Amino acid sequence: MAPPSSHRRPRKSHALLIAVAVGAVALIASVIVAFRPGGGSGDAVSVADAGRAASAGSGAVTRTPSATPSPTPSASASASASVSASASASASKKANPEATAAKQPKVTPKAPAGTGSLAGRIRPGVTYSGVATFYDAGNGDGACTFGPAGTVMTAAMNTADYEAAKACGAYVRVRAAGGASITVRITNECPAPCRVGQIDLSAEAFAKLAAPVKGQIPITWSLVSPSTSQKLSVRYKTGSSRYWCGIQVLGHRNPVARLEVRTSGGWTVLPRASYNYFLSEHGAGCGGAIRVTDIYGERLTVNGIALRPDVVQATGVQFAQH
Repeated sequence: MAPPSSHRRPRKSHALLIAVAVGAVALIASVIVAFRPGGGSGDAVSVADAGRAASAGSGAVTRTPSATPSPTPSASASASASVSASASASASKKANPEATAAKQPKVTPKAPAGTGSLAGRIRPGVTYSGVATFYDAGNGDGACTFGPAGTVMTAAMNTADYEAAKACGAYVRVRAAGGASITVRITNECPAPCRVGQIDLSAEAFAKLAAPVKGQIPITWSLVSPSTSQKLSVRYKTGSSRYWCGIQVLGHRNPVARLEVRTSGGWTVLPRASYNYFLSEHGAGCGGAIRVTDIYGERLTVNGIALRPDVVQATGVQFAQH
């Protein structure tokens, strides 16, 4: 026997209510997903899920937040390598401070006074090798423009070791292979074909080492600081005035490294010409006090030298012997 119709209506109504409820829940879920910040296909809850939740009798949809995406393996490895490299570099600096210090500019210690710290190519205490030749030196004058030497024991230095007049006035002891030796004063320059280490002696000086017929002999030579009673002299070059002047030092025991003149701004170093005069191109200090320094660093101050061109003026000072 079929049940009364009164019992079917409520069941139909209940089913309808359930359908309406499911639809409402699905609609609410869709609205929530659509307006949620950052919502997207990866975070959406399907209508079927909502329906299943509603059918299960749940009053709310539980949503599990998606996990933050993991970095790709390559990015992770790169970041790891970067951190490792930084850590390794830091550890290297701590473990090896010398490597860091090596990047700093190197400072060369200054040579102590009295060791020829201002010398050029020709340094005290050094023995040089070369050959000796000879030439007719005449009165001993030459590129150094000292004038007549007053001795036949003179020589011309090769261009490299002449060093733009730094060798002028230097005394060198020349020794032949057989043991004979002489001391000569450099008054001239020997250009090419003279080679580095070569000294072109006066004919008289060469004859004390070997027979002139040999023409050329192997030698060694070194700088010396001879004994002398002579004092320094100063000469202004021809044409010097208070607007321009050239100053030369004569009779010095040791090679001259520097010449300064006193100006309104203090001591001023003058450049040296290859003909062995120190030049004041604009006249600064011409006729005033002069300060002369040898290669050992000894400084001698000379006052009272008048601005008298081409006149040798004596002083009462001389460099110490070494």
